[in-house]
Amino acid sequence: MSDDINMSEPDVEDAVQDAPEQEESLFEAPPIAEQERMCEAILFASTEPVSVKEMNNRMPHGCDAAEALVHLRKRYEGRGVSVVKVGDAWAMRTEPDLGFLMQKETVETRKLSRAAVETLAIIAYHQPVTRAEIEEIRGVSVSRGTVDQLLEMEWIRFGRRKMTPGRPVTFVVTPQFLDHFGLSSPRDLPGLKELRAAGLLENRPPPGTIPLGLNSDEDEDGMVIDDGQPELFEE
Repeated sequence: MSDDINMSEPDVEDAVQDAPEQEESLFEAPPIAEQERMCEAILFASTEPVSVKEMNNRMPHGCDAAEALVHLRKRYEGRGVSVVKVGDAWAMRTEPDLGFLMQKETVETRKLSRAAVETLAIIAYHQPVTRAEIEEIRGVSVSRGTVDQLLEMEWIRFGRRKMTPGRPVTFVVTPQFLDHFGLSSPRDLPGLKELRAAGLLENRPPPGTIPLGLNSDEDEDGMVIDDGQPELFEE
């Protein structure tokens, strides 16, 4: 008795046709709704925009991230978050009209260096004044960082160029500076009597001078090298 199983010709054809279908079913892609959820999870967790190719590489075989993104974008229409294209990649972003909710206002206290305070005082009392004139009054050079800091704070600005050789630029104080100190104009800056009354002048300088508290042997960072009397400049 033979153990061979005889198959008719139609049965063989049916078996051959069923084989590929069974193999393809092993790699059947998830439903589009599930693919949409996968794209959503990837975009939500990513700090940087993600390309369609990268999403396809992460998702199971047979998934179509491009198609899933079409459905995902529609689902997020009118919501607080939207799916947007950034170059060749995709990302989840807050809707522009709700951007104010993400803003946080903080007050940053910035302490001016002694060099910056003295430079600002010279400009306020002597404006318009050039860098060379500031250095002559202070007795030391003015670093670019000091001037840049005051410009960045918008407490000083460039004034007109002086009609002298080289046409050097001048510096003047800004309305922001006046507003910060409650002044209507530079003419409202305190004079000698007011400074003395406020206890800001310990020594008695000669009439017509305003103390800056700067020693001629002091460097740009305010480090005292040699003790001495504060240098003065004319009012």
